[in-house]
Amino acid sequence: MKKLVICEKFNAAQRIASILSGGKFEKSSYERVPIFSFKRNNDEYYVIGLKGHIVSLDYEKKYNQWLRVKPKELVQAKPIKKIDSKSMANALKKFGKDADEIIVATDYDREGELIGLEAVAIILGSLNEDDNLNIENIDKNMGKDIGKAEKTKKTKKEKKNPEIRRARFSALTKEEVTKAFKELTSVDKNLALSAEARQVIDLAWGAVLTRFISLASQQTGKDFLSVGRVQSPTLALIVNRELEIQSFKPTPYWEVHAELEKDIKFPARHATEKFLKIEDAKKAHENAKKADKGIVTDSKISMKHEKPPSPFNTTMFLAAAGSIGLSPAQAMNIAEELYTNGYISYPRTDNTVYPPSEDLKGILNKLLSTEFANDVKEILSKGELHPTAGKKSTTDHPPIHPTDAADRKKLSEAEWKVYELIVRRFLATLGEDMVSEVISLKFDLNGEPFVSRGLRIVDKGWRKYYPYGYIKETELPKLKVNDIAKVLSVELVSKMTQPPKRYSQGGLIQEMERLGLGTKSTRHEIIQKLYARNYIQGVPPQPTKPGIAVTQALEKHAEKITKPDMTSMLEKEMDKIAEGEKDFESTIDESKEMLKQIVEIMDANRTAIGKAIKDALKSQNVIGKCPDCNGNLGILRSQKGKRFVGCSNFPKCKRSYPLPQNGKVVYSGETCSECGSPKVKLITKGKRPWLMCLNLTCPSKAKGRMNANEPLNQNNKVDEKSIEETDPSQIVDE
Repeated sequence: MKKLVICEKFNAAQRIASILSGGKFEKSSYERVPIFSFKRNNDEYYVIGLKGHIVSLDYEKKYNQWLRVKPKELVQAKPIKKIDSKSMANALKKFGKDADEIIVATDYDREGELIGLEAVAIILGSLNEDDNLNIENIDKNMGKDIGKAEKTKKTKKEKKNPEIRRARFSALTKEEVTKAFKELTSVDKNLALSAEARQVIDLAWGAVLTRFISLASQQTGKDFLSVGRVQSPTLALIVNRELEIQSFKPTPYWEVHAELEKDIKFPARHATEKFLKIEDAKKAHENAKKADKGIVTDSKISMKHEKPPSPFNTTMFLAAAGSIGLSPAQAMNIAEELYTNGYISYPRTDNTVYPPSEDLKGILNKLLSTEFANDVKEILSKGELHPTAGKKSTTDHPPIHPTDAADRKKLSEAEWKVYELIVRRFLATLGEDMVSEVISLKFDLNGEPFVSRGLRIVDKGWRKYYPYGYIKETELPKLKVNDIAKVLSVELVSKMTQPPKRYSQGGLIQEMERLGLGTKSTRHEIIQKLYARNYIQGVPPQPTKPGIAVTQALEKHAEKITKPDMTSMLEKEMDKIAEGEKDFESTIDESKEMLKQIVEIMDANRTAIGKAIKDALKSQNVIGKCPDCNGNLGILRSQKGKRFVGCSNFPKCKRSYPLPQNGKVVYSGETCSECGSPKVKLITKGKRPWLMCLNLTCPSKAKGRMNANEPLNQNNKVDEKSIEETDPSQIVDE
């Protein structure tokens, strides 16, 4: 029998071919597409690795004319599928046409199932490079062929369709891949349709809302403004938190601290943690200052047990990756590489419970050959394993865990950091409770109640294997009631309430999960899109002027777009498609109806939305005062699309300055001492920031002096952190 194996990527194809053939495969190519071939049990195998989706979804060309096609016309427009790689499609047809069996071996999730079935559709002729079929027809034609073929006899004119099978695995290890190919199953069409529904829905919402906002604010072409079903409510989270920070009014409060001594020095604080009135704080402070001793009025010693953490799912892993200095997008990219190379399990999972079939001891035995050997031996020596379990249990993939031993020397620094994080989390889930001794003491200082709390780690337990995070130990003497401690000092400390913190990227992903925004596979990508579209910047992310402008305009005139409710509801509907509880067409129709209602609301407020965004963008582009008339200098674009600096009082004032056409221009807040023109920083990727006077005829340049246009030296150096912390209102272009 001839068998064609379809994998998601080149590396996965090569690894699967190596495992199934015992390393004895031949590599060839067809139209530059790598093909791995070998014989196994008298069967001929051909393995092809795709490049993810080789089929894209878009609208017909007639809908691409923004000024002629109104956004609301796109709501009912049917998308078409196009093959993006003709060479890949030709290779699939070449090796699939005579195959007796086609095995889909892509990643087992929604996207992987869709990628595999798109390839099957190409092979079966349901989709080819010359036809653009709408999604309903693709589904209809594919539906006739997917699944076990009818047992019909071959004739010269007629050949039965190949049998379509599925290899499901959660790790690219020899054990998992071998087992998956021994226990082939059927493809999950509902899973693929769920992914297809997401494509259709996201395309419609993104295209319609982006086009509407861009046209209303006259930001078309290179400067278009992006809006999306998941993107916009996520941006709203960041914007509203920033506005909350900006509007926060700190209020004063006071604390009374003391330092005591009994064998050792230790801190204590007034039982009233925060005094809201200075008079009360001063009174307590004055009373306590008169005391030369603190009398113990209560003493408690207890043992605290901290249970090990639950296994990593995608959200928890991405949040933890932030603690080792990686963004969610970086962490996911690295995790996917580790998975493809067989070091870890599939990194896209909601599961936080190891399945009963998981060979935990087998994994530990593999890790005995790594630098974690001592920790592994300790865990194995304790006998029966009792792993922790989280609240989410799914059947598609296990939690993220190591699957094979890795050598630090063979991985990049970032790859090792991620691998170590995953290994240590796995070990922690098999560890024992951390045990701490907690001491709580209450004192009387001249009638004023003070408390002191101490913590001493008795047994690190699981934290021995997972040293991320910091626990502060505070040593206290073991005192009994009526024991006395010497008062060394009493201080009155003035403090201010603090605004809420910005979301970290990991914290934002956790909040998105809580609200039902996006999926485990897409949340980190949404955050990256917000960065790429200049809606957010810095670490932690903070909104730019365009991000704030678009969000506030939508919140005022089309609030549903910025709220998670509608998006969360659509996510649940797509889940129902995957589970076979709802059909594809009705979900798409419901989405279109929602989008239609939103467009009608936006149409009624078109002028107001456009003005709000234009005003905000205009203020964002201000980079200083005009030296001639004191008007505002701002970034403008010529009819040819070239950017330059011009005066707001044009045509009365014709002051203008040319600008470099590449890089980000940031107003420095400085003016040139020679000519009074603004100075800006030019930030170009891969180069040192450049401080420059906008005036090309500046006298200092004529004198050959460096202070008007110079690379930032040690005295005015701008590092990456300072760029990230630049006031969003100062960033004028990119």
